[in-house]
Amino acid sequence: MAVKVKDVMGKVAIAARMDASFSDLVGIMQRYKVGAVTVIDADRRPVGVVSEDDLLLKETSRPGPWVIQGPKRWAEHRKAAGLTAHDFMSSPAITVTGETTVGEAARLMHHNRIKQLPVVDPATGRITGTVHQRDLLKVFNRPAEDIGGEIEAIARRLDVDPAELRVAVESGVVSLKGWLPRHSQLAPLLEAVRGVDGVVDIRADLAFLFDDLLVPPPLL
Repeated sequence: MAVKVKDVMGKVAIAARMDASFSDLVGIMQRYKVGAVTVIDADRRPVGVVSEDDLLLKETSRPGPWVIQGPKRWAEHRKAAGLTAHDFMSSPAITVTGETTVGEAARLMHHNRIKQLPVVDPATGRITGTVHQRDLLKVFNRPAEDIGGEIEAIARRLDVDPAELRVAVESGVVSLKGWLPRHSQLAPLLEAVRGVDGVVDIRADLAFLFDDLLVPPPLL
């Protein structure tokens, strides 16, 4: 069974109101030793995120005449001139729920280049906690033999003989080689393996004996 965010998340919701000051945000980051703070509205719903990089824009900016070119530079200038979390934040906030799998949360962090995600109640949208990259890494440190054993169990469940598969696991990357009885088993197998805790990526070199997905041409 896939490990979910609720199984590894921190129960402390690291967040600040939209009117939080620059010093408030720095204090929260230092207190909890994090690189970002979720910004919430009056109903505790995430609306954005303030990162260390956002705050550093204010520290590195200097007054004086300058030419601002491009939308990115304008956004940086606006943040540097800001006073509250609402001014500094990037939005919208990327969130997960307690039922999100650890694998999906890891992919969100990797794709968006972030190290933490606010966890929200799916019914109310209110923040309930925070999941950090270090929380997810506990799951991705599973021994290779454990991952391989779970993959073999999946193969049996899908009527694929594990003896016809060669499974290798290195640093969370699974290599699959061998034969499947039917073409229709390929997609379910890969999807199930991708959902195994500790699997980062899949490299598949699989063939099938019978193409049961081949649609015959219509009779004329």
